[in-house]
Amino acid sequence: MSISCKFERSVLSHEEYGVIKGSHHPDLYALDLDGLVSLQSQLRRMRDKERTLARQKQRERRGKAEPRGGSFPGTSEQPQQRKQVFANALKRVNKETTRIRNLEARATNVDAARRALAMRRAANFTSPAPGQTAKDGMAPNPTRRRRTIISGKRIGSTSQATKSAQARRDSKS
Repeated sequence: MSISCKFERSVLSHEEYGVIKGSHHPDLYALDLDGLVSLQSQLRRMRDKERTLARQKQRERRGKAEPRGGSFPGTSEQPQQRKQVFANALKRVNKETTRIRNLEARATNVDAARRALAMRRAANFTSPAPGQTAKDGMAPNPTRRRRTIISGKRIGSTSQATKSAQARRDSKS
């Protein structure tokens, strides 16, 4: 359930509303991550204090606890509603903090992807080294394989032997 700013102003003191106001629309986006983290911790402290007070008041109403302290602050009539105001403000700040961290992570990932793409493109499109004869033009590369020379009569005899063997097998069947 959303709480109106007018209700927040009526439930909170002037100093508390100044803190809460920083968690609303235009002021929230003006803060950087460090400012959001400090506002977050401040709101957590305020919410926890109100939660403790609300629980104590509830226990007093049920008759499970004695009234605590000589006097509570003047804003202790509605501790549950005050706690809800602080919780909603904290929720807004948490959302904005998460949004900023996700944007930073995304920017980091995009930057890393761009660097990886640049490295891959650089690796794929390398120009070949000029070699031994850069100024004289192309020169044949000597082959590293051993050259085996087979005489023509040996080639012919091998194929003739294959033909003869096949003819012998055909005549047997």
